[in-house]
Amino acid sequence: MKISSALLAVCSLLILEPVAAAEDYTATVQKVATARVSNAAIPGLVVVTVNGQEQKIQGFGLVTNGAGGTSGKTQPHLPDANTVFEIGSVSKTFTALLLADMQMRGELKLDDAVASLLPAYSIPHYQGRAITLLDLATQTSALPRLPANLMPKRPDNPYADYTESNLRDFLHRYQLTRTPGAKYEYSNLGFGLLSQALSARAGKSYAELVQERIAKPLGMADTGIALTASMQANLATGHDAQGKTVANWDMPTLAGAGALRSSAQDMLRYLQAHMHSANVKVPAGLQLVQQAQRPTGTPGLQIGLAWHVQSVRGQTVVLHNGMTGGYASFIGFTADGQRGVVVLANAAVNVDDIGMAALLPAMPAADTSNVNEKKLSAQQLQEYTGRYQLAPGAILSISAGPDGLLAQLSGQERAAIFPRKKDEFFYKIVEASLQFERDASGKIQSLTLHQNGHASPAHRIGELATEAAKRAEITLPAEQLKQYVGSYTLAPGFKLIISEQSGQLYAQATGQGSNPIYAEAADKFFLKDVDAQLSFQRQANGKISGLVLHQSGRNMPGPRDGD
Repeated sequence: MKISSALLAVCSLLILEPVAAAEDYTATVQKVATARVSNAAIPGLVVVTVNGQEQKIQGFGLVTNGAGGTSGKTQPHLPDANTVFEIGSVSKTFTALLLADMQMRGELKLDDAVASLLPAYSIPHYQGRAITLLDLATQTSALPRLPANLMPKRPDNPYADYTESNLRDFLHRYQLTRTPGAKYEYSNLGFGLLSQALSARAGKSYAELVQERIAKPLGMADTGIALTASMQANLATGHDAQGKTVANWDMPTLAGAGALRSSAQDMLRYLQAHMHSANVKVPAGLQLVQQAQRPTGTPGLQIGLAWHVQSVRGQTVVLHNGMTGGYASFIGFTADGQRGVVVLANAAVNVDDIGMAALLPAMPAADTSNVNEKKLSAQQLQEYTGRYQLAPGAILSISAGPDGLLAQLSGQERAAIFPRKKDEFFYKIVEASLQFERDASGKIQSLTLHQNGHASPAHRIGELATEAAKRAEITLPAEQLKQYVGSYTLAPGFKLIISEQSGQLYAQATGQGSNPIYAEAADKFFLKDVDAQLSFQRQANGKISGLVLHQSGRNMPGPRDGD
């Protein structure tokens, strides 16, 4: 579990996506979406699908409207085409479209230096290389994910009191550590700065630009930052990953990173425009945003202007996702314009799986009925455990589970892999396999991931749980384990969720997979897959009040939410 200070969701690495069984397309989408609301992970969601000429908007679960308004929907009800959600980082695609539109109109150029549009700012540069608009739009600006002086008064609304003066002060003091354009690194700060630059060039606010150049031309009446009466009446109440209702987010200064709200009906029109539907006006610049501009360092994944362009199962897809404190979103379409999807949910829980199930053609599940699974001893399995680097930021962790090996890609859930023959393992839930390679002494030194016709090598960069091996695991009573369950805020908008299942505690960081944690003493736990520990803190009355994450030489305190 890699702990980072993410506030808005990053497009997930989708190398190991589940393969749906061959069945009716609509039934597949319904099956996946229904499962997410049935297990109470998400109170309510709406899925928009475009499949050839067929268009559908389907609601699942129940939502409530915090304000009620004139809709009369103050009681739980099925979300529909008009239900409004925060769309988080999907807002970045709107910002990119504004950039492309201004480029097409001759108002600016992609290679313009950001400093030329914001003369009142001191924009950092590296050895004479200035940050350009293209650098910001392709997440290669060399700016950090968030400004270090983001210190909200209200952690539940982390961007609300971050001012333009704060932004200027941070940029004036910040020094770049590498050349802009050289490396992909997702940055909410970068897109917030981009929206400031576009606003300055146009002489209008970001909100006004979105309305004038995107929302009104496309007939998106329920899309914007400020809530109209209609939007307020239909705004679904947001929830955190534990199902607790949370406040809405306001982003006055970094609006282009994730401030927009919208409905499924509006997002359908937005999706259709990007798919070049004959029924929807196509704004200038739509083709430009979809064109791959730079690599991301992940095999098969490039970035256009905000949009991520990925090769999956021989299909090119264009996608982005988003998350705020109480909502999650996903939008994507195939490059051939045949299939598209939008997912809007009123919980801060990743919905990429729903989006990908709707976006990719259904394929038969991998046939493993005739595969001769080799049985390996625990000692043999241990040879393969370790960390393998597929690309910068993409680590494949191989660990030993109770029934064999488990593989986990950065930001994704674990999946079982099964031995087919010496040093070769395969997945049952995806069409992929791993081939391990040994050095002259017989020690595993690397692996190659085979999927979608691609062979992605990964060098072994370290053993798993070097420190964990030195720690003695103890068993705590189930009632004691339940005391730790809760949500802990490590940074504004970034939480660590502790849950319990069948006597096992799990820790899940915002936007990341769930990891088991193990007790070594009362109130002290450790992870086996990475060198990280958790220390829980108690009040005088014995109640758990917070925790401290110990990782990479840092101690990150996190108060328990609600205390």
